[in-house]
Amino acid sequence: MPALLTLVFETSSPTASILLAAPEGVIAERAFTSDRSHNAVLFGPLSEVLRGISPQEIGLILVGSGPGSYSGTRVGLAAAQGVALVAGCPVVAVPSVIAAPSAVDGRCLVIGDARRGSYWTSLVAGGRVEVPPILTDEAGFREVVASAGCVVSFEDAMRTRFPTEREVRFELPTARLLWNAWNAASADSREAWAQEVPQPHYLRPPHITESKRAWPVTK
Repeated sequence: MPALLTLVFETSSPTASILLAAPEGVIAERAFTSDRSHNAVLFGPLSEVLRGISPQEIGLILVGSGPGSYSGTRVGLAAAQGVALVAGCPVVAVPSVIAAPSAVDGRCLVIGDARRGSYWTSLVAGGRVEVPPILTDEAGFREVVASAGCVVSFEDAMRTRFPTEREVRFELPTARLLWNAWNAASADSREAWAQEVPQPHYLRPPHITESKRAWPVTK
């Protein structure tokens, strides 16, 4: 019986990607770009990647858990869980920060704009998370970034300006790099990820503006 395939989603940034791999290597790979509309764009590339593949051939699904795009990360996870229901296989959420290109072989600080005057930082080295993503204010952000070596962000370089004079490398996590990081991870790391409930890495609850309209109460 042939070895089962692995399907990988990385949708935590505006440029997302999907990959299908066998133990011996990548079979198919697609990337797409959207602005807060991954739910409308994802299924075309997904259909292309899975063309000619039976759900029973998929043995594992990996999905990037962020931090990153709030809607994009949720869409990737929802799609992964939907395919898993059909395939009858597990879904494992893997930190997207280990799919930063500069973190594959080196050591870098991955940063992000958490909005409302706050930021997040995570120290990653050799595909391992040394310091998980944490929230900080501007003063704490400046202090952490000042002492870091390589500084990387998944944000849109044209839209995001961080409060630092340090050079920031704007890079994108990819499904291929997430797959490579999974393969290079220790058995303990894989087991730890697999034991967690697959969910996006939210640093805090989403900011939602409540409606000012008084809705009638029905009984």
